[in-house]
Amino acid sequence: MRFISTEDAPRPGGHYSQAVVHQGVVYVAGQLPIVPETGEKCLGTVEEQTERTLLNLEAVLKAAGSGRDRVLRVTVYVSDISLWGRINAVYAGFFGDHRPARTVVPTRDLHYGFLVEIDAVAATDAGRTEEQQP
Repeated sequence: MRFISTEDAPRPGGHYSQAVVHQGVVYVAGQLPIVPETGEKCLGTVEEQTERTLLNLEAVLKAAGSGRDRVLRVTVYVSDISLWGRINAVYAGFFGDHRPARTVVPTRDLHYGFLVEIDAVAATDAGRTEEQQP
């Protein structure tokens, strides 16, 4: 088991790791729309919050030897399901043709008044066979 820590994503705010890699799979903790360089909370539009959250997710994936094209499963927590269409548009743009399995969980309140939180499970480069290596 390997614990991931990168300065390119927000530091954990509690007793957890940004991600854990085990047997070629990375489990990324829920990411929030926080600017890693400053710790600033991105409380703009839901589109801005979603983009920042996905960039944080991507930074953790990269640190773990993975990337958006290796994501297997995503969970999106949304504070108001009426925002889903707007979140989904940003999400679709981020992933492009790649379509990981996904669950959307409507919830009332997220930490700091955020509108979205995203976690993911992905394969790492260590999980690729030699034929799959770029």
